Amino acid sequence: MFDDRSPIYRQIADRIKAEVASGALGPDAQVMSTNQYASFYAINPATAAKAFQQLVDEGVLYKRRGLGMFVAPGARDMLIAGKRARYFDAVLGPALDEAAAIGISEDDIRTFIEARSRRHGI
Repeated sequence: MFDDRSPIYRQIADRIKAEVASGALGPDAQVMSTNQYASFYAINPATAAKAFQQLVDEGVLYKRRGLGMFVAPGARDMLIAGKRARYFDAVLGPALDEAAAIGISEDDIRTFIEARSRRHGI
């Protein structure tokens, strides 16, 4: 279930973010409580609580006193916007820098993208 690459609380937060970004958890959807999450995944409740608090701090979840945690309206759009920005910075930016370094023009890039889009129906 969990791996050793990053802290468990971060893996929990990332998993919930992925569910929100994919639409599996929609706006105002209730998520498992800290204790339910801890019991289901056999982890320390404090670890689950830390993940949930991180998500609240980031604006992905909100608390309703006495009711639990819910997906914040707009959370999906916020997460997708963040993923898009990271994609441009981590993937397209370096690719365009490399293209410029080896003499690939903007027209060549545009032609390639248009042809590939037609092939893949994008």
